[in-house]
Amino acid sequence: MLLEIVPLIALCAVAVAQSLSPDPNWRDPSTTRTKSERITIAQNAINTMLQQLDSSTAQFNGIGYWQAANAFSAMAIQDQLTKSTTNKAVVVQNLKLAFQLWKTYDQFGWWATAAFYAYQAYGDTQLLNNSIAVWNSVTPYVITQQQASAGRTPVKSFALAGSCDDATMAGGVFWRPTTDDTSINSITTGLSSYLAQTTQDSKYTNAAILSATWIKAHNINSNNIVLDTESGADCSRSPASWLFTYNSGKFIEGLSVLTTVTNDDQWNQLMLNVTAAAVKNTAWQGTNGIITEGSDNNANNDGIGFKAIFIRGLLQAYRKSSNQALLTLLRDYTDVQYNALLDLASNGTSYSASWPGPPPTAFTSWGQLAALDVLTAAVGVN
Repeated sequence: MLLEIVPLIALCAVAVAQSLSPDPNWRDPSTTRTKSERITIAQNAINTMLQQLDSSTAQFNGIGYWQAANAFSAMAIQDQLTKSTTNKAVVVQNLKLAFQLWKTYDQFGWWATAAFYAYQAYGDTQLLNNSIAVWNSVTPYVITQQQASAGRTPVKSFALAGSCDDATMAGGVFWRPTTDDTSINSITTGLSSYLAQTTQDSKYTNAAILSATWIKAHNINSNNIVLDTESGADCSRSPASWLFTYNSGKFIEGLSVLTTVTNDDQWNQLMLNVTAAAVKNTAWQGTNGIITEGSDNNANNDGIGFKAIFIRGLLQAYRKSSNQALLTLLRDYTDVQYNALLDLASNGTSYSASWPGPPPTAFTSWGQLAALDVLTAAVGVN
């Protein structure tokens, strides 16, 4: 996965504002657990996950390198929310190790953002510098207006489509660095707006706006769901059925930060519309609101990690917003997932990849990974 460089946006200009009211059919959208109880539950799950850590590689048994970065993200966010340093040593040590071991930016599709979360939690400037270094390495893969007009980019071997559906391709970010890969993917979002907020450097703000504008024009469907991929060569798209939680989650997160950076209400309104659609999208959840994407307890797959990223994006939007209707919606939706995990998909401190249940009969690293962000988010939204 390439990495998180800027907020993207989507296909049809955003339509009518959608309702921020929680769905009355959602299962158990609240919790009576105290903050102390919620912190303990989340930390116990983290501790269980840490039993799978190989501290010589910064990886976890049973999951891939991109997923491992997300485990450290959840740990750093847990510490930031609780104003503690419980996980600091393991997070900082392993993030720095990862950046020492892997030099190519595509390895850091998720590591750059994990490093930024850890910087927010602990103030370690080396981690901020790691994030900036990755941003710099990805910048050549962002289509500029000049490249779109010329129909070519120096990092790709094919002729570039300067526009698709009468909208410029400027702002699109190529997913993979290989010269023949044409895919521009919606998960390359978020880091620019975070760096803009932290550094006050306009180059990050401009980059975030450019790619946010690309998504708004290219990669949102008529239902306000963020799509996956568009070809930079011929404008072809991934199948319409490829609807994945994390595309919307990363976009919501990026927009929530971009709104605070620019004070431009268009990004806030877009974020509200995409959020309202995403939490009620039947493609990845049941009528009871419990997410069903990535529910395989027998083998790891990318979808299992996607839904955790989605919940994390919603948490970050919650933390940035003062819109009471949005806060209620996000709290209720998070608690639906939280209660499903605890009531239907847990066995002690181990969690199933299938949030509607049943509980796991054996521990899996991928099921545990997916649960971490939900358990941590429940600390933050209640």
